[in-house]
Amino acid sequence: MSDGRQRFVAMKQERRPIVMVTAYDCPTASLEDQADVDVILVGDSVGTNMLGYASEAEVTMADMLHHVRAVRRGVQRAYVLGDMPYQSYATPEDALRNARALLEAGADGVKLEGGEEQLEVVRALRREGIDVCGHVGFTPQTLARPGQKGRVQGKSFERAIRLLRDAEALDGAGIMMLVLELVTEEVAQVITERVTVPTIGIGSGRYCDGQVLVVTDLLGLSPFNHRLSRRYAEWRATAIGAFEQYRDDVQSRRFPAQENVFPANPEDVARLRSELATAES
Repeated sequence: MSDGRQRFVAMKQERRPIVMVTAYDCPTASLEDQADVDVILVGDSVGTNMLGYASEAEVTMADMLHHVRAVRRGVQRAYVLGDMPYQSYATPEDALRNARALLEAGADGVKLEGGEEQLEVVRALRREGIDVCGHVGFTPQTLARPGQKGRVQGKSFERAIRLLRDAEALDGAGIMMLVLELVTEEVAQVITERVTVPTIGIGSGRYCDGQVLVVTDLLGLSPFNHRLSRRYAEWRATAIGAFEQYRDDVQSRRFPAQENVFPANPEDVARLRSELATAES
């Protein structure tokens, strides 16, 4: 079983930024693996980005297991992190059963949302040697609303203290890393300085120990350009252009062309036509 905490804490101590990105299928995971991404997250963001769900809360264990298996087939080197979907870790017993299923599907570790209220679950998983990634700040499973943007966390003193206490408690419970989503940069910096494990930011500023992006945002497949993200490609426009060209080529009979076909032996074709003509006469 993996010991992610030792590996990723060492990266934090050596000041080596951790690169994490989501993937939901084998080809994408293989490309990310070839690019030497450190962690490939099979996130519950698969629901809104790939499955057409209105929110992450609709994602099921069956969904997650399907996509973890697909990603695992494409990965040789990177650490595969599987999201625990909504309500799959309501009790320590639920968490253990579902985390084991994700590991059997190919995940190296699991991620779950929440702070001090999840300590019993985290400890139960750690007792079984299961790597756990925490997630505080904006937590999509419970805070996301269809059609609404994520809300930045840690703007008030009271909320900042709550986030810090949650982070320290999870650190003490044995998590291997901590995702900070939509946390103000200054509060994320304080948390990063005070916890042992690396922090992975998404919309949480420049001082986290690593960063994570959703692959559809990174590649420009999403129609939205989020402030927290950066588009490194414009695959959406490229894909639409390719589909339009294909449509035009089919409609104008430019595709398939001679180089796309597989000819038969002319003598066999002549014989076939001759026998058909004889049978019809």
